Amino acid sequence: MNPISVDNVVSTYRFYAPHYDRLFGAVLEPGRRALTQAVCALRPASVLEVGVGTGLTLSRYPAGSAVVGIDISDEMLDIARERTAKLAGRNIHLAAMNAEAMDFPDACFDCVAIPYVLSVTPHPERLVAEIRRVCRKGGTILILNHFSGSRFWWFLERAVRKLSNKIGFRSDFCYDEQILKYNWEILSVKKVNFLGLSRLVVIRNS
Repeated sequence: MNPISVDNVVSTYRFYAPHYDRLFGAVLEPGRRALTQAVCALRPASVLEVGVGTGLTLSRYPAGSAVVGIDISDEMLDIARERTAKLAGRNIHLAAMNAEAMDFPDACFDCVAIPYVLSVTPHPERLVAEIRRVCRKGGTILILNHFSGSRFWWFLERAVRKLSNKIGFRSDFCYDEQILKYNWEILSVKKVNFLGLSRLVVIRNS
């Protein structure tokens, strides 16, 4: 798996922040919609979104949930704050934070959502350890991400592999290695986005 550094991630999203919604808004929207619908069905008291980015999901979480969104990119968070300012009466808090070393106490969230983050974090195993730590036992973790292995995407994944480290993205990201190796309970897996580019994995933090 190709290495990614924090500097890669920060510099990438500093560049993409003004253009992110146009480039990745519509194309990844079906996955975001599926994720927020799954969270709404749970009606959790508290939700943590890791990698909240420009805040595209914030308006669709349950109105009664306390929502915390974190991101490593100040530029992305600036846009998310503008969105949050328009959501009057909602309990939403945004913070700049490295998700591999969060400042939250143990077991403080009922639900943790991770949209399109696991394959762009420098150390996925550290991120997984942290989301499991801050999610209460029996709580729900939702991972929305691209995973390699699809025959249709095989050539595309290899075509962009040389560029992946520069742009802070791993094209070769295996579901078995990144999801199945952990001793948590997988509740459902749903293919989302164009031709199943991504999967939404719903997990009980057991």
